[in-house]
Amino acid sequence: MKSGCPGAAVSPILGRMNTPSTPPRHEIRAHRTATTVTVYQAYRPSIGLPAARDGRFPSEWKRDRMTWIKPSFLWMMYRCGWGTKEGQETVLAVEIARSGLEWALAHAELSHYVRGVHPDQATWKRSLRTAPARVQWDPERDLDLNPLPYRSLQLGLSGEASRRYADEWTLSIRDITPLARQVHAAVRAGDRERAAALLPVETPLDLPAPSPALPARAPVA
Repeated sequence: MKSGCPGAAVSPILGRMNTPSTPPRHEIRAHRTATTVTVYQAYRPSIGLPAARDGRFPSEWKRDRMTWIKPSFLWMMYRCGWGTKEGQETVLAVEIARSGLEWALAHAELSHYVRGVHPDQATWKRSLRTAPARVQWDPERDLDLNPLPYRSLQLGLSGEASRRYADEWTLSIRDITPLARQVHAAVRAGDRERAAALLPVETPLDLPAPSPALPARAPVA
């Protein structure tokens, strides 16, 4: 995990897991501003439409359940089938405070055990049980939703992280189902240039190094 400040420390966990590649195998890329990050989710219309209308998640949205956010538009399209999968017909762009994402990553654990990152499997399991967020790295996708050789972040939020995501970090919610359909239509028509031009611009997200006061976790591996 890197800081936006020149010469800042790089997380040793990130350094151990990354291998030379372009882009890095494990890197957070997102549509963002200096203070916000856009993540994507897909829901059935009974949840997604009120959320976009009101700019907040409705009471039907369960704050005590784990929710997964994705900063990659194309990975979201892979997951929801361009908004055609049952229960994922409404695609949302959720703009959240960057500080919220930073908090979640600082308190996250990897969703799976990695030899060399964790001292042992038992230590990882204990950490996972108490972590309010978990990180999963899945292959990034191209316009045809085929896997690429580098990874995209999925971030699972539960407990305190889920509640803060819904009630504190979320700044705006937009229904981008029409955009998903536009991009998909362009891909199906063979107009890849238009499809690519419609995609949200996602750039690497530099984040502060973990605080020495916190236990070393693996959110940015």
